[in-house]
Amino acid sequence: MHTLKDIVHEGLKGLQDTGTRTVALDDEARSILLNWQHTQTATSPAQKEQPCEQLQTVEQKIAYLRRRAESWKPARNMGTLREKMVFSVGDVHARLVLVGEAPGYDEERLGEPFVGKAGQKLNEILRAMGLARENVYITNICKFRPAMGDNQGTANRAPTSEEIAACLPIVQAELRAIRPVCIVCLGATAAHGLLGQQGSVSSLRGTWWEHGGVPVRVTYHPSYLLRNEALSARRAVWEDMLAVMEKLELPISEKQRGYFSPR
Repeated sequence: MHTLKDIVHEGLKGLQDTGTRTVALDDEARSILLNWQHTQTATSPAQKEQPCEQLQTVEQKIAYLRRRAESWKPARNMGTLREKMVFSVGDVHARLVLVGEAPGYDEERLGEPFVGKAGQKLNEILRAMGLARENVYITNICKFRPAMGDNQGTANRAPTSEEIAACLPIVQAELRAIRPVCIVCLGATAAHGLLGQQGSVSSLRGTWWEHGGVPVRVTYHPSYLLRNEALSARRAVWEDMLAVMEKLELPISEKQRGYFSPR
């Protein structure tokens, strides 16, 4: 069984590989880092993979992070996440990044984020904005489907804060590599993980937040619209998307501005 020290050890190595250079350390963490440095001194530099930040292109960086995520020990060692890693989809040069929760049954089966009913709803939202799925970059705050026992079947659950924290360094490195104009957090789980802000979507939406110097908008997860077909819910999401369109300087017609408005 892996100890907390093992997980922290691997996490520090992963943070270095993905470009993080400063972290707050307590005495235990400092001791782990010192032991790690001694271990690294004894390792031949030729045996190390080139760190993400030293790669030249976004394509190379994202490919590197995908490989890292496959064997990312902080997540693998938890024992609460399923085996298959689901990374991302879309344009690595996109100006808009959408961050969801975690892979579900359909996403795990097909190996791609947002391919189930919620994904179809997201595609509809993007089309209403004048965008296609291929024009944006879509990822999740947790790279593995949260486990629910041997007979899980199609059931899904939200990732815990610990599961999110285990995957967060990879997600943050993705965002640094892509450097989008803005980010949309789809649902409270993504917002809590990326922004460190607690609260409901209704309390977080309607304003601009920031992550790594990039503006972030919080809106409801597409699955919320599958459960709540009220005009007010659809209008709330659309108002958030209008704000995103303005941030991206996309053209907005009067017809688009009026979508889902009360008659």
